[in-house]
Amino acid sequence: MENIEAQIESSATNKFASWKFVLFSLCGIFSFFVPITIYGKTSILLDHIVSAIESLPNLFIHSYIILILFLGAVYPIMKKTWNYSFIDVIFTLFKIAGFVFGTMLIFNVGPAWLFEPNLGPFLLGKLIIPVGILIPIGAMFLALLVSYGFLEFIGIFMQAIMRPVFKTPGRSAIDAVASFVGSYSIGLLVTNRVFTQGKYTIREAAIIATGFSTVSVTFMIVIANTLDLMNHWNLYFWLSLIITFVVTAITVRIWPLKNMKDTYISGKGDPEVMIKKNRLRYAWKEGVYAADQAPKFIVNIASHLKEGFIMTMNTLPSIMSVGLLGLLLAYYTPLFDYVAYIFLPVTWVLQAPEALLTAKAAAISISEIFLPSLIVVDTEIATRFIVAVLSVSSILFFSAVIPVIISTDIPIPISKLVIIWFQRVVLTLIIIIPLAKLLF
Repeated sequence: MENIEAQIESSATNKFASWKFVLFSLCGIFSFFVPITIYGKTSILLDHIVSAIESLPNLFIHSYIILILFLGAVYPIMKKTWNYSFIDVIFTLFKIAGFVFGTMLIFNVGPAWLFEPNLGPFLLGKLIIPVGILIPIGAMFLALLVSYGFLEFIGIFMQAIMRPVFKTPGRSAIDAVASFVGSYSIGLLVTNRVFTQGKYTIREAAIIATGFSTVSVTFMIVIANTLDLMNHWNLYFWLSLIITFVVTAITVRIWPLKNMKDTYISGKGDPEVMIKKNRLRYAWKEGVYAADQAPKFIVNIASHLKEGFIMTMNTLPSIMSVGLLGLLLAYYTPLFDYVAYIFLPVTWVLQAPEALLTAKAAAISISEIFLPSLIVVDTEIATRFIVAVLSVSSILFFSAVIPVIISTDIPIPISKLVIIWFQRVVLTLIIIIPLAKLLF
């Protein structure tokens, strides 16, 4: 402990590390949060880069997508994780189906229903290609935000509110920010690791997993692009972040999270020491120390690019198959129309612009993060904004986050995850509908 503190003190006086902390963090902030205009289009730098890549010849783009879908389908088999549980088997089958349907779409071979404009082609053009390009590129830029002290710097200031507001230790701020600027998989990986080390109780780990592990900013860009909201990017991002955490602050105070065991998995814990004085000085030292300990720039970027490709492989086939199934159920069966009536009283009482469609988007959000956006793409801006925020704040969905949570050591049954999803959706609707009507 003393040795680590000495290293932190030494790093704080290292001018090179200080410049790395400041410059790389500012570059990361600029890449994700500062809109710039190029060729008449105003958006963030990352979105401009992705748009440029999307304009490349179809042969290149389609070959890349098929490769990612194929690797995603065989990856669980190669890693021998496909049969860990019944859920793993099901999702491996979905990934294989995603590769098959994606290949059929690209080669224009298959049943006529697959090529209906609002099904396969829409899913491929609006979701599969943008997501497939965005995640690896975004992962490289995320290295600037997560590797050079920005997370540690922000985390120190978040300590003061984590315990009283969210009932979690100050260190959980890192998990929260890691999920939002990185990915839910990274956030859950960190959460599970800290949990098994005895630094979170069962209840704290459950709160973090279900309350902070939302989709990353890169996924949010796809949602904003799909719903034509990039002109309101900063409003959308910051409001989504605020509402997500407000909803979390409420859910931790009600069943089932409130009544989960507040004990450590090993029976013995390691509670953290809170920083109460000289927070700015301490945050600066932590940020500079993180920058000083960061890998070499090229190595770091390459590592994040690799993680981005693995995440893309794990995500894309599931989006293709679960997304297609969800669209088929949404357009050709009354399933989500029936489920929508659960949320209709909320959207109707709050006078959402398109109450029934908004309720349907809320109902479908449990299956896949992008599906709610796809069914409101042609609606008025207030409805699109409501659904865009809801997609982020609801957090839990079966195509990715729920299986990842189940695969951790955190003991949360699927039944409770569904209940928490329902609570989050209702609370989000109550908050965002009046705000969207006021803003638009």
